[in-house]
Amino acid sequence: MKDIRRPSHHRSRGPGRLAALLLTLVVMLGLTGGTALAAPDGTRKASQSAVSVPASAMDAVAAMQPSWNLGNTLDAIPNEDSWGNGQTTKATFEKIAADGFRSVRIPVTWSDHQSATAPYTIDATYMARVKQLVDWALDSGLYVVLNVHHDSWMWVSKMSTDHDNVVARFNSSWEQISEEFRDAPRSLLFESINEPQFDNATETQKTRFLDELNVSFHKIVRASGGGNAGRLLLLPTQFGSGDQHLMDDLYTTISALNDPQLVATVHFYSWYPFSVNVAGGTLYDAVAQKHLEDSFASMHSTFVAKGIPLYLGEYGLLDWPNHFHPSRVERGEALKYFGHVGYAARRHGITTALWDPFAYLNRDTLQWRDPALFAWIKSSWTTRSGTASFDKVFVPKSSTVTAKSLTLNLNGTRFRGVWQGGTKLAAGRDYTVSGNQLTFTAKALTRLVCNRAYGVNSTVQARFTSGLPWNIDIVTNDVPVLSDATGTTDSFTVPTQYRGNDLATMHATYADGSNAGQTSWTPYQEFNKAFSPDYPNGAIILTPEFLNALRDGETATLVFHFYSGNTVTYHVTKSGSSVTGTVS
Repeated sequence: MKDIRRPSHHRSRGPGRLAALLLTLVVMLGLTGGTALAAPDGTRKASQSAVSVPASAMDAVAAMQPSWNLGNTLDAIPNEDSWGNGQTTKATFEKIAADGFRSVRIPVTWSDHQSATAPYTIDATYMARVKQLVDWALDSGLYVVLNVHHDSWMWVSKMSTDHDNVVARFNSSWEQISEEFRDAPRSLLFESINEPQFDNATETQKTRFLDELNVSFHKIVRASGGGNAGRLLLLPTQFGSGDQHLMDDLYTTISALNDPQLVATVHFYSWYPFSVNVAGGTLYDAVAQKHLEDSFASMHSTFVAKGIPLYLGEYGLLDWPNHFHPSRVERGEALKYFGHVGYAARRHGITTALWDPFAYLNRDTLQWRDPALFAWIKSSWTTRSGTASFDKVFVPKSSTVTAKSLTLNLNGTRFRGVWQGGTKLAAGRDYTVSGNQLTFTAKALTRLVCNRAYGVNSTVQARFTSGLPWNIDIVTNDVPVLSDATGTTDSFTVPTQYRGNDLATMHATYADGSNAGQTSWTPYQEFNKAFSPDYPNGAIILTPEFLNALRDGETATLVFHFYSGNTVTYHVTKSGSSVTGTVS
């Protein structure tokens, strides 16, 4: 690969209105959509696109819904297989396309495959590998988004202290990428940079830095000619954030560039307390739901309503699902979130890209790790399913069986009834419905709990006129039993008889009412960061991070909350590296 001379990095205001109209004309004529396009020297032709890309950017991005991320792969550091995903094959993209995805985002971290000094040459072998994956995805009938990914925090973040070198490297990277993919079909999109961030900079500087990078990216790609003259280009907010002032900054940049082939991109990982289960965010409650509604409405009003398509480049829940740790978000509550995302995306005209680091698609077997979860996500692309206030009914073993109720969330559907397998339960005898209250009778629950062993005894389904059924586990439980224990700040567990319960959260305080633990702004500590259930071994793990954050010699009162509504109080005292736990 030839050396790329260090480009100038003065600001450009982009093409004027006439140039923008010419770009649209080029696209409408199909010159960048996969038909033959000669380079200035007449020696190169564009490859054929496997999809017909609409001329309108809004229509093209809509045609990309739904989208999927090839996460933790080419963006892994330092190599493609460094984060456990192995080597991607063409079959990966064929699987994604076959299962209904219309586009794929391929994050790429270039840093370890590029010289760190001028002319910042990208390794030819690595560039060829990137191109191979892009070509496979295009050949599979997918739109492709290609970007500069973790470079954002590896070196772009140093822009305030190393401005000229950062800009030169950024520009050189995009000159080389643009040259390599100059003749790719218009179903390939470029994204300037993932979650841009800037260390040691004021808010004003951060805004200016991102605008400078986005404008420079736009100028370089457009100037490279060929298919890049009309290629759809994605511009991000700082951090990929959907905060209104950051979206407003991006809108200002896009408006000034006056290019009809630009796309705004942000990320969305839900209301933070719910996404990571901290500060009591155990349920997808009204606060979390309002956060999603407000966020999508803001994305729509800031961009879509003004004619700028919005690509939600990543969405999901932070660290969920994680097959190496207990689920920090309760499964049914997570399903509600995913269903809501799909509904809101359709309502607000937003294309969504599922962030998949490895957790959804098994890259070795090319099977969905949790088919039922994927079915729920897929269903959300076209319809909305009914749910209930929870996906479990708890029936205490130590007391007489009584009727239990859940609240139905119809989500625009109508309730059809309750089934156990292929058998429909009898309305009036097995359950009653009053308004939105579904009540299981004591007689039905007595049958459903069977021998009343702790845990899930049976599963029934509430079914609706559209969408997927809502599974409801019938669970026998009693208040968990905790025991005294000793250990160290490196290793301490609370012996726990769960007795059919699932741990929801942990409240930690000192006698003076102040919060205990590393998350000092809330008494409800973060799931898997401060505490974690160990169901197979009958224990609750208190992490070294939590224990080391405790005041020495002062007792912390912990209240463990379970999804059944049960709570158990426990006391922990740290003395040096020793830890003692007591029930009373």
